[in-house]
Amino acid sequence: MKFIFLGSQGSGKSTQAKLLAERLKLPCIEMGQLFRDKSKSANQDGPDIKRALDVGNLVPDSLAIKTLHERLLRPDCNKGYILDGYPRNYAQLEGLDKDIDRVFYVKVSDRESSRRLLSRGRADDNLDVLTRRLNIYHKETEPLLGYFREQGILEEIDGERPVELIAEDIAKRLAK
Repeated sequence: MKFIFLGSQGSGKSTQAKLLAERLKLPCIEMGQLFRDKSKSANQDGPDIKRALDVGNLVPDSLAIKTLHERLLRPDCNKGYILDGYPRNYAQLEGLDKDIDRVFYVKVSDRESSRRLLSRGRADDNLDVLTRRLNIYHKETEPLLGYFREQGILEEIDGERPVELIAEDIAKRLAK
């Protein structure tokens, strides 16, 4: 089983991805956390990833694809996985295994996304960075929704509801 969770920053996609991962006993691969962890390392990729994150840019596609492929080689991914926030654009989609069972798009307004992110207090969650990240999301990630819709695997989820209701909605859709 392979699932993707997409949505703007602050949509709750990570929360829902983790809940489903626990339920299905699959690894949840949160790209943002992989990038934050790798940005702290002194290896050759760390500084490039850190620079991109610090200004709100996407991690360069080649590094994103490499980071994901390294993670998918771990044995815990043999029976499937849940991708949180990946792919972010068509280039990353091209480097992805096309055997995806379902894509959950957790939809929230930009206003709600900003409200949630500014309240969590992470260092990279300031208004300038958030605005830049949302603009990139609308320009580069949202177009992927059409691709997944054409594949018949896209599930649009109202992300402006309580966490429990969203999780129930996802469970019902998986039972179909």
